[in-house]
Amino acid sequence: MSEVNKKPKIAFLEDDLAYAETILEWFGDAGYEVDHFVTGLDFLRKFSNVQYDLCIFDWALPDMEGPDVMVSIKLRSNKLPPIIFLTGHSSEDDIVRVIESGADDYIVKPASRQLIMARINALLRRTQPEYKNETVCDFGSLKIDTKQRQVILDGEEIKLTDKELDLAWYFLRNVGVLLSRTHLMQVVWGSSADIETRKVDVHVSHLRTKLKLTPEFGWKLTSIYQQGYRLERAE
Repeated sequence: MSEVNKKPKIAFLEDDLAYAETILEWFGDAGYEVDHFVTGLDFLRKFSNVQYDLCIFDWALPDMEGPDVMVSIKLRSNKLPPIIFLTGHSSEDDIVRVIESGADDYIVKPASRQLIMARINALLRRTQPEYKNETVCDFGSLKIDTKQRQVILDGEEIKLTDKELDLAWYFLRNVGVLLSRTHLMQVVWGSSADIETRKVDVHVSHLRTKLKLTPEFGWKLTSIYQQGYRLERAE
């Protein structure tokens, strides 16, 4: 697959050092460039001089609250990077408060590596031009060109519906990541209606057949009971 030349630069605001160490390891494996901050003031001192592609905020910090940090950078800049809250605060009022104040996403701790990385990658692709411009995904015998809306398998074009193509592209950009049906509905269909998640099952079945996403052809598109789907390379 072609790679984005520019590494995403992330500001990570988290005062729990043990938890931060784990998350930083995940970010390093993903190739992100990360500045880690323990206090809101430390982050604010550097924010004016650094252009971040994404900010990830905890809520409770030693000196101030994450929502207040977000308000502060809104006062300092007309153009904000996308912001994700990664926090133990799980009440609906808290989530509504920060989303309405300008946050782009909200992840409640504890969250799996797969979920965190999927949400970050999805947000970067929605908000960063350098990710939007990467239109061709090359996986050897399988290629997807999102600009031309074409899928090529073993040199032949495979006819997919628009949603099948979008879903295939998202799976292939998140190989190895467990993606819930609800998350796929939100990202691919722009819907949060759980009752419609049957759509995902139908489209996944079509993709598995049309793109030969089976072990004999080098892929495993697996249904994880009560969780979602994971696309992996077959050994």
